[in-house]
Amino acid sequence: MESSVAQDGTAYNYLNIPTSSHVYALGGINITAIDDDVNLYEQNPALMGAEVESQLAVSYMRYLGNSNFMSARYARAAGEHGAWSAGITYYGYGEMQGMDQAGVATGTFNVSDMAFSGMYSHDLSEKWRGGISLKFLYSNYEQYSAFAIATDLGVNYYDPDKNFSMSATVANLGGQVKRFNEHYDRLPIDVRLGFTKGINNGPFSLSVTAYGLTKWHLPYYKRIDDNDPTSGLEIKDKFGSNLFRHLIFGLEYAPSDKFYIAAGYNHRTKTDMSTFARSFVSGFSLGAGIRSSKFKIGAAMAQPHTGGFTFMFNLATNLYEF
Repeated sequence: MESSVAQDGTAYNYLNIPTSSHVYALGGINITAIDDDVNLYEQNPALMGAEVESQLAVSYMRYLGNSNFMSARYARAAGEHGAWSAGITYYGYGEMQGMDQAGVATGTFNVSDMAFSGMYSHDLSEKWRGGISLKFLYSNYEQYSAFAIATDLGVNYYDPDKNFSMSATVANLGGQVKRFNEHYDRLPIDVRLGFTKGINNGPFSLSVTAYGLTKWHLPYYKRIDDNDPTSGLEIKDKFGSNLFRHLIFGLEYAPSDKFYIAAGYNHRTKTDMSTFARSFVSGFSLGAGIRSSKFKIGAAMAQPHTGGFTFMFNLATNLYEF
């Protein structure tokens, strides 16, 4: 029994699905968004700091098919220049029908993954911060199970006067400790770079995130005629295609720290759907968030293809307010 494997031969690709609706609205990966929101920190542990004080957050995502993802995370300041966090994420893929080698139904079973994580960050200077996270990954597929350990390393530079944030991360370093069977599944190790910059000192900010930097060539198949589903496929592997399949763009409008609207575009998601029933909005995402004195609420949505609508909801609270 093998876990689901992506085109690049890695498994555990659920690690690339965010638990933050803010990040999901900005395109799915963002390592530079600045906010005292505990849901953001799984993208880059260096985004977490003492400003989080004491915060608890939960997240729910209705994903493709019958998949439902849920997470909970707690973060707390560690002195004036550090912070730590612990969390759990459950990835449930719904009920599936089992078959034996002869094709006879053997009953239904559930498939799920779980990620337990802890992280720590510390200020390196007035504007630089570093962070590390450790993740324990458990998979249960019918009677098969596997266990892996991974770590993320991140660094962030933030200049509040210029509203500029820049980060670098290495995500999912590690490997399997217990395999499903004799096959070894690799983790989706990734190097990511990004920045977020305010536009003309106004309420708008632009984010650009480069990911998948361990591999330049990201070819994909495209229908020769988009209007003819029976037409053949051609492979796309040109410089421009590879470049934009490494980039995610996000635009945010935040007139105050109480409210934001965000939108993102992920070209890789759009092109990956080129052989399926993609629509004009494939690759785009949209979300918003509001904040009161005690609670932060965020929501985001996307439609990768015409038959797949996804929705994410976040709720966070500052415990010291109670």
